[in-house]
Amino acid sequence: MTHPFAGLVDLAQPRLGSEVVYATDDFFADKARLIDPAEPVFIPGKYDDNGKWMDGWESRRKRVPGHDWAIVRLGVPGEIAGFEIDTRNFTGNYPPRASIETCVSTATLPDEETDWTTLVPVIDLKGDDRRFVEVTTKGVWTHVRLSIFPDGGVARLRVYGRVHFDWSSLPADADLDLLAMRHGGRGIIANDEHFGRVENLTAPGRGRDMGDGWETRRRREPGHDWAILELGHAGIINEITVDTCHFKGNYPDRCSIQASASATGSAQDIAAQAEAWPVLLPEQKLRMDHVHIFAGEILPHGPVRFVRLNIVPDGGVSRLRLMGRVS
Repeated sequence: MTHPFAGLVDLAQPRLGSEVVYATDDFFADKARLIDPAEPVFIPGKYDDNGKWMDGWESRRKRVPGHDWAIVRLGVPGEIAGFEIDTRNFTGNYPPRASIETCVSTATLPDEETDWTTLVPVIDLKGDDRRFVEVTTKGVWTHVRLSIFPDGGVARLRVYGRVHFDWSSLPADADLDLLAMRHGGRGIIANDEHFGRVENLTAPGRGRDMGDGWETRRRREPGHDWAILELGHAGIINEITVDTCHFKGNYPDRCSIQASASATGSAQDIAAQAEAWPVLLPEQKLRMDHVHIFAGEILPHGPVRFVRLNIVPDGGVSRLRLMGRVS
């Protein structure tokens, strides 16, 4: 099944600098787990001093009027398209209702005078479930507040959208990674994401392990694998980094990159268009667990906004960097 927010970035992920800065109560399960990038797990028989260990955020049973809430500070401001409220493994202890608000603040923890905007009014939740909610309110936000009524546990909160980067603040001759996630770069679609998601190619830093990259299954038929990504801003590319960090017995033998200034339609439409895009980087030999830097190999080109990374025949790439100047 296609993810309802495929092609968008989880703005609440910790590797962008996001953190849960406040919770009214996290007696049973630490608030920080609310945005853990890993899938939630249930470990039978695991207890701590406060009771059953749960992989998520869980407050105690409320014995006074009111409700609980948690505030997430986004690592980068962003436009929000939707949320996932995940109650997996919470059955007799999930909150029956929830709502979500957002705000704009320069403070780590917004004060009591902050104006909050409701993006998701109070909705019903189920236990051991994943609830996806689209939003239509426009804006660029820095904080998200999840309220649960009256108490209970939520495994994960995902905040899907687009990173907002202030390109006007850059000097005209600034060189930077135009594909970086924190600069608005994103993965759109790949023909295969069996072992790792295409969005990882744009993530900060080097991959922490093989799971923190884009990796396809072993190809048993003719052809090669590919991924399509969008830069945060159109630009002229002067250096390309293809990092196969941690990929040793499963790195691609070769790679090439095609590019375009524009693309339209759905992800599938863009994938079809990409087959005919001009070559930006001709086919290059790759090595295992290595940072490959290409500069002189880049072909002359105009402004680039979309790229297709081709890997031959299959395998894993940790990061893709496209250094350049905006145009």
